[in-house]
Amino acid sequence: MKLNHLNKAFRLTSLLFVLLFSGYSLWGQSATIRGNVKDSRGDDLPGVNVIIKGTTSGTTTDFDGNFQIQVQDAAQTVLVFRFIGFEEKEVLVGSQRNINVVLEESLTTLSEFVVIGYGSVQRRDITGSVASVSGEDIAAKPVSSVAEALTGKLAGVQVLTTEGSPDAEVRIRVRGGGSITGDNSPLFIVDGFPVESINDISPADIESIDVLKDASSTAIYGSRGANGVIIVTTKRGLEGRMVVRLDSYASFKQLANKLDVLSPYDYVKFQYERSLLANQPARYTDIFGNFQDMDLYQQVTPNDWQDLVFGRTGHTFNNNLSIAGGSDKTTYAFSYSNINDRAIMQMSSFKRDNVSLSLSNKPNDKITLDFSIRYANTKIEGGGANEQQEFSSADSRLKFAMIYPVFPVTGLTDDVETDQDFNLHNPLVSLADNDRFQQRQVYNLNGSLTWELLKNLRFKTELGLEDHRYSNDRFYGRTTYYVKNRPASEDQGLPAVIFTKTARETFRNTNTLAYDLKELLPSNHKLNILLGQEYIVRQQESLENIVHGFPASFNFQDATRLSAQANANSVDNYLFPDDNLLSFFGRVNYDFLSRYLFSATFRADGSSRFSEGNRWGYFPSAAVAWRISDESFMEFAKPWLDDMKIRLSYGTAGNNNIPSGQLLQTLEVRNTTWVNAFNSFWAATKTMANPDLKWETTVTRNLGLDYTTLNGRLTGSFEAYINNTEDLLIRFPIPGSGYDDQFRNMGETENRGFEAMVNWMAIDKPNFGFSISGNIGFNKNTIKSLGLMEDFFAESGWASSEIGSDYWIATGGSVGKMYGYINAGRYEVSDFLGYINGVWVLNEGVANSQPVVGNIRPGSLKLVDQNSDGIVNIDDRVLIGDANPKHTGGITLNARAYGFDLLAAFNWSYGNDIYNANKIEYTSTSKYHSRNMIDLMRDGERWTNLLPDGTISNDPEQLASMNATTTMWSPHMARFVFTDWAVEDGSFLRLNTLTLGYTLPRDLVSRAKIQSLRFYVSGYNVFLWTNYSGFDPEVSTRRRTPLTPGVDYSAYPRSRSIVFGMNLSF
Repeated sequence: MKLNHLNKAFRLTSLLFVLLFSGYSLWGQSATIRGNVKDSRGDDLPGVNVIIKGTTSGTTTDFDGNFQIQVQDAAQTVLVFRFIGFEEKEVLVGSQRNINVVLEESLTTLSEFVVIGYGSVQRRDITGSVASVSGEDIAAKPVSSVAEALTGKLAGVQVLTTEGSPDAEVRIRVRGGGSITGDNSPLFIVDGFPVESINDISPADIESIDVLKDASSTAIYGSRGANGVIIVTTKRGLEGRMVVRLDSYASFKQLANKLDVLSPYDYVKFQYERSLLANQPARYTDIFGNFQDMDLYQQVTPNDWQDLVFGRTGHTFNNNLSIAGGSDKTTYAFSYSNINDRAIMQMSSFKRDNVSLSLSNKPNDKITLDFSIRYANTKIEGGGANEQQEFSSADSRLKFAMIYPVFPVTGLTDDVETDQDFNLHNPLVSLADNDRFQQRQVYNLNGSLTWELLKNLRFKTELGLEDHRYSNDRFYGRTTYYVKNRPASEDQGLPAVIFTKTARETFRNTNTLAYDLKELLPSNHKLNILLGQEYIVRQQESLENIVHGFPASFNFQDATRLSAQANANSVDNYLFPDDNLLSFFGRVNYDFLSRYLFSATFRADGSSRFSEGNRWGYFPSAAVAWRISDESFMEFAKPWLDDMKIRLSYGTAGNNNIPSGQLLQTLEVRNTTWVNAFNSFWAATKTMANPDLKWETTVTRNLGLDYTTLNGRLTGSFEAYINNTEDLLIRFPIPGSGYDDQFRNMGETENRGFEAMVNWMAIDKPNFGFSISGNIGFNKNTIKSLGLMEDFFAESGWASSEIGSDYWIATGGSVGKMYGYINAGRYEVSDFLGYINGVWVLNEGVANSQPVVGNIRPGSLKLVDQNSDGIVNIDDRVLIGDANPKHTGGITLNARAYGFDLLAAFNWSYGNDIYNANKIEYTSTSKYHSRNMIDLMRDGERWTNLLPDGTISNDPEQLASMNATTTMWSPHMARFVFTDWAVEDGSFLRLNTLTLGYTLPRDLVSRAKIQSLRFYVSGYNVFLWTNYSGFDPEVSTRRRTPLTPGVDYSAYPRSRSIVFGMNLSF
């Protein structure tokens, strides 16, 4: 698959690469000037550019800040000293032959600029809502994912790591997101190029991340900015001497939390009671022996399956090498990073290699050429959780580790043909039978030319190409749900493999013209104008091969090497229609007296995802800001108020985030053999076309206040916003039509919220300091309309069809509302008239839960009869939980003293509910026998009918006496039931990172020509405060739909790690 523009793009980038080299010119010798450059604290500054003014001749200071340069006419020569982050300084040589210079830190450093889309602006002059985090803050967390490193760093930006595997999905939501069934992920921009994810970028390569949150900021990206924009700027070369940096760490991790299960004796005792209640005593005696020998099981040493599956000590080795430097003409930056992660789960690993190179060249004062290339190669082995296509078997690892018997059970074998239909599988066998190998390769090339046509008038053209290749080979052994439930005609019960490959290529061309009119206006006025055009085209192809019927003894390696030993089932080859986006945009920034600020943007997008009549979307925005601190009536505050600014913005942004090809009914090529594509036919896709689709549009209103006080020691901001998303692109189910669903424009959502951020530099002395920063974000999501509907239901699907619809999406509510029964405890003996003719008869007026839980007896689960009709059924379900937090946030503490540094980073979520599906499954035997359970159902806690002599009692007085101190119902029921008992408070406060570092004294390491050397030890996921009874409250495992957030079912458990690292530069 090739793009039409591919060859042209490569030709241009090759030309740019050739042009990116030039050196310093040589100069005649007249006098030798020596000297030293220090900062204001007296520290030597290596790598400072020392340039002879008016020429390109110069040198750089060495490691000790010393320099030597030859000049022709010393009396007339001026030396210019330049260094990033410091004010430029000029010195007339004259008669001096030794020049010592002190450079002052710049009041406007790189960190004071914010990238806002096709440009940048000083932070103090921002009119929209933008949050930023530096590369140093990101690198401070020892994680492989850039997205995960953002946790707790930004107000209004919720980062959720869905579970604990190395490749876990990390969901980022900016101010909640407005879509219902669509993807609410923000737009990711890396060095100007839109990408699908930022998880393939090494955290060590990040210079800064800026998050655009309101429409005045995001409208410049038009159709893709409705859910916020995250702009990643990677590190570039700097003028000065070459700097080599090596960052390495090794981490060691273990399972952070375990759940207690029944002891061998408790387990056997309940199996005995269950067999009698089911009138199947042989189920017990054939496996466990006689009742009289039950006490022997108190001496049995149990297997801890959680330890056996997830209990190994995992380790991660991460190394990043970077080389950067350059002259005033050419700068360069190269980096290579490697991460090798052996996960805590057996048979699983994560590996990634990153290579990046950026070059910048100024052949003259008018032209700048930039070129960059990035490559990432990620390999994931083993059955993690982030499946592209989720089958029931994908959830089996933790599930079987929890419910598998704690010791070998007679008749329970690893051979599915000879076991006694336990529906249980050895967890280690399940690991091997649910294996997979994934590989993801991403190539990204970018080239640009910037030309100053006239003074302050700059034209920039950019070309970019991204090639994304993904493969996922999944093996399903004989114990898996997928294989056991295939039709008998399709090799039921024999191993199968699914080979999936996806190729995607994206080409981008952007042209902008920027004009700064400062030379044409009075000094009190500043006006900047940006005009631009952008064209993006994407092509994608996917291929899926299903091969089944391998010999029963085959494992994953056998099946992938010897695929001809099986039968080809189908080959699905789908070529997505070209996805084209043509855009025109503009922006105006006006500044009067640096006190009154105004900005306006406009973007027009034409997308091939919509028909001709609906193709173009128009997205205007405007923002004003008032620096109130500069007004005369604020003179009283001058002693303590440095800066205060009020911001107001309004704007629109769009969303076309649906699959391409929804306008006309598309077909995919299918083949009935795997080799040679024989016997092919065309089949319609499962989504019905809709030619009437149009843009989803988000209107935002934002009010903000920024402040700086106490000479810059206290800074912060407050934000309030209202976002309305209209014409929602909803995937609407259409049963009975022959199709699964259809995309339609219907409905409206609203997000209202408040955000606050504060940074306090409490102590800032040369040898010690302390600072604290924090942020908090409140967001409330409301569904304003669902078109012609009032509501609809969604299924999480964790229990197949037993639970049914467990989420309710309704006008006036929000996505994430849990729907189920109210738990009324259990039926007591007093609820029954008596045990009559072998049947327990309920008293008049006591509601009957039998349609939901199965046969009713004392100890059975009891549910609330909401409509008081005497029968509990699906009509008695109500709202019982909400997955949306009331607020989220983070706090970071930094301290330093005499070379030591300490970092403590916290993040929290408050007010969200967790749907603990694990607790339902692990406290109910449902229709399955021989399962283990968690210790909530231990003897003495659960209802029992078992008398000491080994018989079942149905005597009311005996049962009441035996269960006077027990609190739980009987786990013996017909099916799983979702009640408010399984909805738990998911609020938590996590000490995410705790780091102690030490930087060796400079005068010590300089002897080895080392610029800086720091060692550190860090803890990750150090401590968790929560009332949640599951493994971890930061979880959401049902990934097939955004309609069912907050479900905890068989998630890969999190680990706790200790990290030893080093930062070296020379």
